[in-house]
Amino acid sequence: MKAIVYERAGDPSVLKLVDRPVPEPDAGEVLVRVAVSGVNPTDWKSRRSSAPDGWQIPGQDGAGVVEAVGEGVDPDLIGERVWIWEAAWQRPWGTSAEYTLVPVRQVVRLGDAPFELGAALGIPFLTAHRCLTAGEFMPDTLRAGALADHTVLVQGGAGAVGNAAIQLARWADATVIATVSSAEKAQLAAAAGASHVIDYRKQDVVEEVHRIAPDGVHTIVEVAPAQNAAVDVQVLRHGGAVCVYADNGGADLTIPVRPLMVPNARWQFVLVYTEPKAAKAQGVKDVAAAAGQGALRVGAVAGLPLHYYPLADTSAAHQAVEDSTVGKVLVRTSDA
Repeated sequence: MKAIVYERAGDPSVLKLVDRPVPEPDAGEVLVRVAVSGVNPTDWKSRRSSAPDGWQIPGQDGAGVVEAVGEGVDPDLIGERVWIWEAAWQRPWGTSAEYTLVPVRQVVRLGDAPFELGAALGIPFLTAHRCLTAGEFMPDTLRAGALADHTVLVQGGAGAVGNAAIQLARWADATVIATVSSAEKAQLAAAAGASHVIDYRKQDVVEEVHRIAPDGVHTIVEVAPAQNAAVDVQVLRHGGAVCVYADNGGADLTIPVRPLMVPNARWQFVLVYTEPKAAKAQGVKDVAAAAGQGALRVGAVAGLPLHYYPLADTSAAHQAVEDSTVGKVLVRTSDA
């Protein structure tokens, strides 16, 4: 099989296209012929920051067809179209290859949904799900109506997680306010389903949020806490939560203590890999349900333009994500 492998940390040039034998699934594993691999910021950050123990195929997310199963796995899975989450987390078998091996719990039936959607679900949508369920006022599970009468602020509504948060929150019937930095990104956030879009370069975010939600917002999905902390503090309602999933714009965060004590506000930090197991399992279940109901989409019509690369150009795909390309970067890995 063809696979992308790196053996040392570094820039995208460390990624090499190699030939490897197709692996055999062990007990509890499935072999998936990958059709599309999704590229996320976590992929290039891992590649740059840490050398693998031997070799590593990158790619946490993907979609394809189950080709074989190991001992203890239901053989009825063979031939099923599935999406994959966290394939490369503490394992060498990522999705940037024609085939990958994953524990059976990390494949989810995709049904007739396109592989492109399946490859976009894992990291972004599971992260967004955690952000939308970790607050004091937020439910443990998402479904239609679960966030009725809730207001959610998505800081950075044109990013992949921002887009996922908008789509999931709207599916759950929340009022969604999204912030963006340009008219073009405003169109993307609106296409994703945002109820209100604020251009923070031209509008006063605090003023606009309070006009829409006089009592403040229940939850903030936050991509740039160091930059946005002053705004977040002013627009939270009593008992509200700021759910931080990235450190765009700075790794150090300063927040005022007393203004957050009075409303019993919460700052929740989110890393999808290490979130509580029960929350992760619920996230997989809810995202699968939303996808199965046709509530989740990809492409420009959903505010998430798609950018395709062949497997041999995975290094260029990584560079595109590292350069903050707007939309979803995908690698076509096989003709599954």
